[in-house]
Amino acid sequence: MKTVPLSPVLTELAQYPFTRLDEWKADARARGIELIDFGMGDPREVTPAFIREALLASVDAVSSYPRATGLPELRTAISGWIERRFGVNVTGDEIVPTLGSKEAIFSFAQVAGPGAVAIPEPAYPVYERGAMFAGRDVVTVPLREDNGWLPDLDAFDAWDALALFWVCYPNNPTGAVASLDFYEELAERARQHNFLVCSDEAYSELWFDEPPLSALQVADRSRTVVFNTLSKRSSMTGYRSGFVCSPREIAEALRAFRPTVGTAPQEFVQRASIAAWSDDGHVEDVRKLYRRKRETLLPAFEDAGFRLAGSSATFYLWLDANGPSEEVAQTLLERGIVVAPGSFFGPAGEGYIRVALVPTQAECEKAAAIVRSLR
Repeated sequence: MKTVPLSPVLTELAQYPFTRLDEWKADARARGIELIDFGMGDPREVTPAFIREALLASVDAVSSYPRATGLPELRTAISGWIERRFGVNVTGDEIVPTLGSKEAIFSFAQVAGPGAVAIPEPAYPVYERGAMFAGRDVVTVPLREDNGWLPDLDAFDAWDALALFWVCYPNNPTGAVASLDFYEELAERARQHNFLVCSDEAYSELWFDEPPLSALQVADRSRTVVFNTLSKRSSMTGYRSGFVCSPREIAEALRAFRPTVGTAPQEFVQRASIAAWSDDGHVEDVRKLYRRKRETLLPAFEDAGFRLAGSSATFYLWLDANGPSEEVAQTLLERGIVVAPGSFFGPAGEGYIRVALVPTQAECEKAAAIVRSLR
């Protein structure tokens, strides 16, 4: 019997790494192992009450299709946050609300001009997968610990072939941050070689020392596109609310493209998002929660012989695994601790593990005791 025809890109893709992690967890639970899950970056903190109340107050008896342009009030709230946070003045027509940031990141290669897509490695898989479904060639840019988990721009030689160059700082999975000098150098190369710098800044509000910078702070933003989201900042993963900030020409292209794929956020979610972007106090409370979890768990891993290899921001611990990533992750799984092998983020992640500080404080304390017992 003939097989059902499917997208050749889909059939050629390897299994999504975190699907494998789900399979490992299901097997462990079937064997009676109680798990504390640090594998997925899915916050489990309570969404602040004022945001939930804004959502409920916005649910009307009659609903209408949302528009891709987004509510003017939401775009104003986002531009106000950008100015408060980064000192950059952007206008509402440079902002496009999105369903979180993942869908916008995935589809962006379908909107950009011709050329290859450069992706960091190790990295979140969506940059590569979005490029592949758009029929783009993919060029991998390795990140190394001895370079602060930044790409070595001088070692890269495919500038003239590019349409997009993806960066993510604060970085997933390493937790590294980038300097303004790095963003300026990359922006200058984008001007010289006519490509777009695409900056995934989903973790910009989670830090432990100094507030991270944004690619929006470069002197010339004409080829800079920034993606951000409320998922981590405001514990709103299920709301699916984010934005793209770009030059007007690109924003107009997104507003033309997005109605075709039906990815406008619901208006009641947009109303809740206005409340979230307009308030900064609750974000400091979120940072305190993750800081306490980090202070609970990191010493335990260090006592057990793991070395912190990044993680000055985000809610991740990026640790030297002292062995093969998957083997170490499965050893921890047998003790009830779920972590993500660094190899899930590409070959350059081999030898590391990623610990997402998303379980409750009580679970972190329990996990710390288990990890210390591994010594």
